[in-house]
Amino acid sequence: MDIWEQLYQKANAQYGPREVSPFIYAHHVVCALESENGEFFTGFCIESCCGVLDLCAERAAALNMYLNSGQTRIKRLIAFRDQPPCGGGSGMPCGACREFLMQLDRRNKDMEILMDYKSRKTVTLEALLPNWWGIERYEAKA
Repeated sequence: MDIWEQLYQKANAQYGPREVSPFIYAHHVVCALESENGEFFTGFCIESCCGVLDLCAERAAALNMYLNSGQTRIKRLIAFRDQPPCGGGSGMPCGACREFLMQLDRRNKDMEILMDYKSRKTVTLEALLPNWWGIERYEAKA
């Protein structure tokens, strides 16, 4: 079983769309990531009637990683709805998640994000955020 199958199984275990309350819907987008030290962390999307309160699966998984291990660097990430990523924009983190993942750790620019489960095609976060605005701030801190 390769790393992507392992991540898929971890994320898929979180999948199970449900209405938490008349205002909250959850578990319809799921994510699993591999941290720098090889641990797996998962998250699921939580949507409310007020978009500002929503939390995407990717950010939930990254926060789970940080809260439970103190790690900030991600090696690999898979996210999906009812089926594994299947090309195109399927499985791609939204803009807010891309930004959060880059701000969390500069090295996350090299993380692999699965674009297509069958072919195992990936893309790096850096490719999704070319010429990222915050790089100078990281460089000034070094």
